[in-house]
Amino acid sequence: MTQKKQMPNPLGTDRISTLVARFAIPSIIAMLVSAVYNIADQLFIGNAVGTLGNAATNIAFPLSMLCTSLALLFGIGGAASFNLHMGAGRKEEAPYYIGNSITMLLSLGFLLLLITELFLNPLLVLFGSPADVLPLAEQYVRVTAVGFPFLILTIGSGHLIRADGNPKMAMFVTVSGAVINIVLDALFVFGFQWGMYGAAWATVIGQIISAAIAIRYLMHYRTVTLEKQHFIPSGKVLAQICSLGMSSGINQIAMMIVQIVMNNLLKHYGAQSVYGESIPIACAGIVMKVNQLYFSIIIGLSQGSQPIESFNYGAKQYKRVKDAFLLAASVGAVVSIISFLLFQLFPRQILGLFGSGSEEYFEFGVNYFRAFLFFTWLNFLQPISSMFFSSIGKAYKGTFLSLTRQIMFLLPLIVALPHFFGIMGVLYAGPIADLLSFAVGLSMVIVEFKHINKLEAELA
Repeated sequence: MTQKKQMPNPLGTDRISTLVARFAIPSIIAMLVSAVYNIADQLFIGNAVGTLGNAATNIAFPLSMLCTSLALLFGIGGAASFNLHMGAGRKEEAPYYIGNSITMLLSLGFLLLLITELFLNPLLVLFGSPADVLPLAEQYVRVTAVGFPFLILTIGSGHLIRADGNPKMAMFVTVSGAVINIVLDALFVFGFQWGMYGAAWATVIGQIISAAIAIRYLMHYRTVTLEKQHFIPSGKVLAQICSLGMSSGINQIAMMIVQIVMNNLLKHYGAQSVYGESIPIACAGIVMKVNQLYFSIIIGLSQGSQPIESFNYGAKQYKRVKDAFLLAASVGAVVSIISFLLFQLFPRQILGLFGSGSEEYFEFGVNYFRAFLFFTWLNFLQPISSMFFSSIGKAYKGTFLSLTRQIMFLLPLIVALPHFFGIMGVLYAGPIADLLSFAVGLSMVIVEFKHINKLEAELA
């Protein structure tokens, strides 16, 4: 059964501000809670295990990024494809994009679990693990890998559920598991004194529960009925899903590559400085995960505007497309300025939440916050505009824009600048990459808005 024809889709009729709030707020909460998944372990491990434990979670983080990349590739790609087809009135084809997405989320999750368990030690060495951190990282990842299929399904299904017009359920899927994770973290790490193993099992149990809730919802999808044939992989369907989810998926892959290179550079140049190998890696993990809290709001805004932009572009309601983007960007700018002030004014206090450390630890961490995140106040535009292009079916532009900060700018800079500035060169690379990617994103949006204005004029 498809959606009743006499019922107008609210994505095409309700006020844009109402829709953005309805979709973005639950998405922001879900993204924040997802970030808490990563930060909770770091908080408990930092206070119970110490600096080496914090470094271990950072060494393990590229695998979490890879999980997120796969989830966004098929979650956002499936949701955008579904909404574009629904908006264009092609309701018989739409369910295939949901079913194929679910199949790939589960299949790739189990494949990644198998690869990680088979090649764990060489992977962690590749990720830049110092010798004194490696045993802790192995303990942590050996367990958390069990949760990869559930984590990928949870993140990806959130977008598919949101595409079904139920952002609150998408939020609940993530929140439920995260709350359980935090409660079990306290019990396993502090109560039972299980250290890295305790934090890892707390994470996995939370992910399993979130995935179970998501599966139950997907079995009773509201706007269309999902049948067996919709889950059979189709090359044509997967090609469109991947094209529209590519920008978000590649952005996470790019972040993963940069993280791996950065870990190795921090290890190398840290050994040549007063900070040693482990302190820079531990600080980098904390700064990155705290920055994730801010970035979760920005990503939540972009995800919240995605179904609005996709549906209305498919329905040729171009003014609504522009309004949705501009509202998301305006709110993102305000959030970015507030975050910039917090990172510049209170870096030591933020570091202190993750346990104690030497004076060198706090010195490097403060420098990392203030230098690497200096252009945080411009960081809102690139993810929101990248999602915007994918939402309107221009996947190649969204993919290009998603690569600008991480691959085109940040990666070459973190490799080149340390030759001149030592370990501080890694920190200086961040604001330069942020500024350049902002300029590219702004230029592309201005050009696209001119094109949309022409389409709008042709309909008048």
